[in-house]
Amino acid sequence: MEDKRPSWSSRVSFILAAVGSAVGLGNIWRFPYIMGQNGGAIFLVVYLLLIITICFIPLFAELAVGKITKKECVGAYESINPKFKLLGIMNPVTGILISSFYFIVGGWIINYIGLSFSNLKMFNFGEYFTELTQNSIPACGLTLAFLLICIFFTARGVKKGIEFANNVLMPMFAVILLGLIAFSLSLPNSHLGLEYMFKPDFSKVNAHMFLAALGQALFTLSIGMGALLTYGSYIKDDKSITKSTYTIIFSDTLFALLAGIMIFPAIFSFGLEPNSGAGLVFVTLPHIFAQIPHGEIVSLAFFVLLLAAAVTSGISILEVPVASMTERMKISRTKACTILFFIIAAFAIPATLSFGILGDFKIFGKNIFDCLDFVTSNLLMPLNAFFLCIIAGWFLKIKGNSFINNKFVAFLFDIGLKFVVPIILLLLLYIGLRA
Repeated sequence: MEDKRPSWSSRVSFILAAVGSAVGLGNIWRFPYIMGQNGGAIFLVVYLLLIITICFIPLFAELAVGKITKKECVGAYESINPKFKLLGIMNPVTGILISSFYFIVGGWIINYIGLSFSNLKMFNFGEYFTELTQNSIPACGLTLAFLLICIFFTARGVKKGIEFANNVLMPMFAVILLGLIAFSLSLPNSHLGLEYMFKPDFSKVNAHMFLAALGQALFTLSIGMGALLTYGSYIKDDKSITKSTYTIIFSDTLFALLAGIMIFPAIFSFGLEPNSGAGLVFVTLPHIFAQIPHGEIVSLAFFVLLLAAAVTSGISILEVPVASMTERMKISRTKACTILFFIIAAFAIPATLSFGILGDFKIFGKNIFDCLDFVTSNLLMPLNAFFLCIIAGWFLKIKGNSFINNKFVAFLFDIGLKFVVPIILLLLLYIGLRA
């Protein structure tokens, strides 16, 4: 066990880790199909406005709470007021539940990397994906394999594990992404995909699209699961988090845009629908790869890219309960990770089987996978972010003028933290519960 609390070796390492946390399946898998289902370019306009204005506030607050208290989630909330301990516990619990379904998707990605070494023309990807998810024993093996990969890096600690993984995977992620963009833009009629992304139709603006954009922004920035609070607690006292907050938002938004530029030109080039939902990555894109020369190479590059994004986010999710366990139970990271492996497996295996032998088991009409997704995305994350803003604004009393020179902008930050963002989060929570 470490003698003192770990810290980032440099600001660059922290930025890479924080961006790695934010840039995950939310950008590459979820963003394109949510954008496709909500009007394309106009969704992007609203999303950009929200992420620059509204989402800056809880993101900064989460990092600030971590840096000021220098504690993991439970200890941070408890140090502000002992009555907030339970609210702090909600963060590692949320991380465990997110891992239980998120890591299943990571397992699918591992499978598709192996599939890329086959002749893609042989497969009907709609049927293949259904068979993959329903084949219980191999699917569970893939889920546990992805969990082990993330556990391995988390167990090695902040510098040797988290920093190393992000320092290697994030640059690799960027290089592969740019290469795939160049390929996608070289396809016939690729300009139609760019028009879909960047030519807004303002007649499609509605309340549902607004809430979908805000929900996606909060989800992709990892707000409300304690990851950024935990990462913020490792920041040294002499380092400013203001520039880091802007850098994280800029980088996350850039990667989301680049993911769209990679995916939509290819979809429109082959005359496919951009609103094909969650199957976009595992059915629609492999169908495209199968029709192009050297498609197996492109497929391999894409799913390695996706795996890098999933692993960096997975590590950040695991770090929340691991930090809480090591600091509160006074145990080593290795022991904490071992315990966590079995806890997550206990949830993830039934969730994996919910596509197969447990498919008929429903909770309020949802299978286990969908129930975990619903509870975390629609309930726990908005609720955690709401409590974060209330605690940071009203009890820790973070003030905008302490880091923003412009008095008017600082005033807007204070109003946003105490009133505007909490009200919006309650609205999201209400809409989410009715979904």
